[in-house]
Amino acid sequence: MKVFLSWSGNRSKAIAEVLDTWIKCVIQAVTPWISTKNIDRGSIWFSEISDQLADTKLGIICLTQENKNKPWILFEAGALAKGLNSNRVCTILIDLKPSDIIANPLSQFNHTTPDKDGIWQLVQTINSVLGDKALSPTVLERVFETYWPQFEEKFKAVLESVPYLADETPQPKEALLEEILTTMRGLERQVRQLESKSAAAVKESSISRRKNSPIISSPFHVINDGLAADLNIEDIVRNLIATGYSDEAIENAIRTNPHFDVVDREIVSQNISAFRGT
Repeated sequence: MKVFLSWSGNRSKAIAEVLDTWIKCVIQAVTPWISTKNIDRGSIWFSEISDQLADTKLGIICLTQENKNKPWILFEAGALAKGLNSNRVCTILIDLKPSDIIANPLSQFNHTTPDKDGIWQLVQTINSVLGDKALSPTVLERVFETYWPQFEEKFKAVLESVPYLADETPQPKEALLEEILTTMRGLERQVRQLESKSAAAVKESSISRRKNSPIISSPFHVINDGLAADLNIEDIVRNLIATGYSDEAIENAIRTNPHFDVVDREIVSQNISAFRGT
């Protein structure tokens, strides 16, 4: 099974070469492919790598601070992602933390930290793709434990011997935050508009029900609303008439309400006749 090792920059290249040798010791059924060794002289570079990507079962991208935004590493990552399931494209974060590539196109892949737990998970992922040729979990763990010290030693040697070159292209954190804020504000406006429309629809529906279905909606609700709003008896009667209740329903509602006395009830009778023009 072919494993494509993607690199860009001196530090990334050195780690890819360590992986090239080390992976074959741990899982012999795997054939790593790395451009520094496997492209013949005279071959067309772009065409050769494209052909190899098309025949790859799993890809490992060696990421550093130097190359995380470089076009070449992004090209190879994109080609791998196009041809493989995203679960079969892994990155190894050589001198990075996962938080360093949040706004990066490579953030979608499975990230491997270069510690023992991280590399063990990477080895298990590679082994799982082998199908019938996969090593048993017990054998795989024993082989890994045997060869892990070699990887750890060589990895540290690369970090010490190959200088760190910072990526001169800063992460657009301010722009990212501004975009997030803009999006959140837009969502907030949309929520407010929906809430406003919903409240208006509920109010309109309530008024319609009271006008069209006086039997269903009680006049006591109208009276209680008027009392809560400190309306006088005349205004409450106007609201009852406007809502569509009959004279009898209005008089019964006023008569049985403890907030009104005999004088109020007489006023009600007079106002009903006046408001109805009789």
